Amino acid sequence: MTENPIPHKLIRGRLLSFRRAPLSLADTESYAYEGDGALLVAGGRIAAAGGYAAMKARAPAGVEEIDHRPHLILPGFIDMHMHFPQMQVIASYAADLLEWLNTYTFPEECRFVESEHAARIATHFYDELLRHGTTTAVAYCSVHKTSADAYFAEATRRGMLMVGGKVMMDRNAPQGLLDTPEMGYDETRQVIADWHGKARCHVAITPRFAITSTPAQMKAAQALAEEFPDLFIQTHLSENHEEIRYTCELYPEATDYTDIYARYGLLGKKTLFGHAIHLSEREADALSEAGAVAVHCPTSNLFLGSGLFPMKALMRREKPVRVAVATDIGGGSSYSMLRTLDEAYKIQQLLGERLNPLESFYLMTRGNAEALSMTDAIGTLDAGTDADLVVLNAAPTPAMKLRMETVRTLPEELFLLQTMGDDRAVVETYVAGKAMKGRLPASITDASSRSASAE
Repeated sequence: MTENPIPHKLIRGRLLSFRRAPLSLADTESYAYEGDGALLVAGGRIAAAGGYAAMKARAPAGVEEIDHRPHLILPGFIDMHMHFPQMQVIASYAADLLEWLNTYTFPEECRFVESEHAARIATHFYDELLRHGTTTAVAYCSVHKTSADAYFAEATRRGMLMVGGKVMMDRNAPQGLLDTPEMGYDETRQVIADWHGKARCHVAITPRFAITSTPAQMKAAQALAEEFPDLFIQTHLSENHEEIRYTCELYPEATDYTDIYARYGLLGKKTLFGHAIHLSEREADALSEAGAVAVHCPTSNLFLGSGLFPMKALMRREKPVRVAVATDIGGGSSYSMLRTLDEAYKIQQLLGERLNPLESFYLMTRGNAEALSMTDAIGTLDAGTDADLVVLNAAPTPAMKLRMETVRTLPEELFLLQTMGDDRAVVETYVAGKAMKGRLPASITDASSRSASAE
């Protein structure tokens, strides 16, 4: 009998994966749960999933077994909106969005013209994602192509499925952060040629927002969208009242903020709108009809005082709006999707709505994968999908361990993880079947001493 050419792993634990959005806490048909389950992993993908005994019987002789009992194994978390160059402006004190951008963020992003700095921050960026159980993210780089190169090079080195783009900005920012319509087009096109479809990289067309792009640059973004219709488009929409007022002043011909993007062909099913808090009914209808995604960033919205995102109201409209969730590092204050959904829960409470824990875990796994139209690859534990996983311990701290003594149901455990969990609750993070969190450096190091453990 010849040796199997593809190495197999049998990863054992309690399995949880969603089939669709849960309708209520009692909706057990919306998810699959195995109290003693296992994933048979081969070639970076899930070959099969189910009860441990059945999976053990299917596994080849001598298969490597990894036992994570009694912990939960879920699809890796997906973060739908981040800013890679903003790691060093988290926790910067400012009155609101525009002051925060001008005082801290724009000066910091100017540093990403230097490839060495961009590479160093990319290392730490991916370390933090993996430390917090996030295996896929959608991120803005800076205006410099060097930042996009560093971002995708590190994603490739670690084998992660990542979406990102070089920001396009040609006004209302420091000189060191400005391109031109032609440069924005040419450099984005080069990023696409260099990285899109390579390894697990996906490039997004990224006009930062209408305030920082002239009509000429918006036309350049439109040209890219028409030339590459399969690419995502990411930008910002209706985060802050002053932002909305100023944006509409810059584009007086538009009906409203959303109409600006529609006029330039940037409103469609592949469009990811960060924030979208203060939408009119007309704008919500426009997003619904186009199939665009409103990306909720709760810790950022609270930190910058931007407003309370009406998630549940948008989802139950006659014309529902597609919704995703994200950290928005560095306006957001945590890399953890658990912390993010805890704040999302509180925002809905303040709006008189309920967000149950099944919905939260659906959103950060399958829900976000659906927003990316990528459930064939990520967001579930289905056979044939990539083995991107997170292993969660609901009792990593004394306080959580004490609370777990009284937890009786799966939703109660999930709510505890969401309410009190953070990176300490993440036992391991797998990328294409490779354990990654345990290999991370214990402390911050210079780029020159980066660990090669993920290679």
